[in-house]
Amino acid sequence: MSEQSASVLRKIIHIDMDAFYASVEQRDFPEYRGKPLVVGGKPDSRGVVATASYEARQYGIRSAMSCSKAYQLCPTAIFVYPRFDAYTSASKSIREIFSRYTDIIEPLSLDEAYLDVTEDKLGIGSAIDIAQSIKNAIKNELNLTASAGVSVNKFVAKIASDMNKPDGLTFIGPSKIKGFMEKLPVEKFFGVGKVTAARMKAMQINTGADLKKLTEDQLLAQFGKSGKFYYKVVRGIDDRPVQSHRETKSVGAEDTFAEDTDEDSVMHSLLQQISVTVANRLEKHQLKGKTITLKIKFEDFKQITRSRSFSNPINKSDIIYCEAIKLLNEADIGLMKVRLLGITLSRFYEDLPLEKEDNNQLEFEF
Repeated sequence: MSEQSASVLRKIIHIDMDAFYASVEQRDFPEYRGKPLVVGGKPDSRGVVATASYEARQYGIRSAMSCSKAYQLCPTAIFVYPRFDAYTSASKSIREIFSRYTDIIEPLSLDEAYLDVTEDKLGIGSAIDIAQSIKNAIKNELNLTASAGVSVNKFVAKIASDMNKPDGLTFIGPSKIKGFMEKLPVEKFFGVGKVTAARMKAMQINTGADLKKLTEDQLLAQFGKSGKFYYKVVRGIDDRPVQSHRETKSVGAEDTFAEDTDEDSVMHSLLQQISVTVANRLEKHQLKGKTITLKIKFEDFKQITRSRSFSNPINKSDIIYCEAIKLLNEADIGLMKVRLLGITLSRFYEDLPLEKEDNNQLEFEF
């Protein structure tokens, strides 16, 4: 059994849709089925891969890869732009299925969520049976597939959901957690990106067993606050509750130029469009922000951000646009060519009602 006390064991399910955007496209357009499909834009659109179908992944295509690179890997792939309305609609239907079993649902994005089914609405009892029932409903009602991970905490359930994709169901019970965590490669740990993983491996920390040899103080000294989390989860301890209400932290939008530019008029025009998009999203969610952040990505893919905070919150497109222009001017980019611009509003006004949203951060490339 894990070192987490049996008295606090919960039944946690992590549901992760399989190649969600691509699967919705293949569901809605039969001509895409069984073919390598890339959602993100055309090969010459300078976009990035949002999702690739499993057929496309066989060629090495992955999320966040440039569409041009994806085309090089698979010239016969079908490239389409995202349809966020369709994905949002499917996500709402998936959420409705979740709510048949529990009200304790924590969405992480449109295509994944945690569910606490320690006490389920239908009295099924078995988290494994509930997960299978949810998967069946998603497949039968929406013609989509999901993978599920089941365990006693969020960390292990999330890792389990990725173990047998697509259309998998993996249960890691209390007696298996210790061995599972010790064998887990460090790059699979929450919060461990490429840089941290490389740093750990340089310290001869390759697996959970290696990580477990370090004291909490040693981990804190090496990795800051994350060290405390690593110390706990490698011992099977994750006390984080499933949060059924997650407040939106930021609302933003960004867009990539068709060609890199250093022309003020072109950048100003795009910032105006983005400002309108952000303002519409803020209005939809009844939000005003006290901090505006401008994101600038250059032709060499390096990026910078510039922010300004206000005493009074804002949500009007003209004000957002004016402040974004000021931040752009203050960035003093000179003759450097710009690839992408983005605007984000955060620090929302406390007196306004907050609508809950699928994503903790609402930011899409449009």
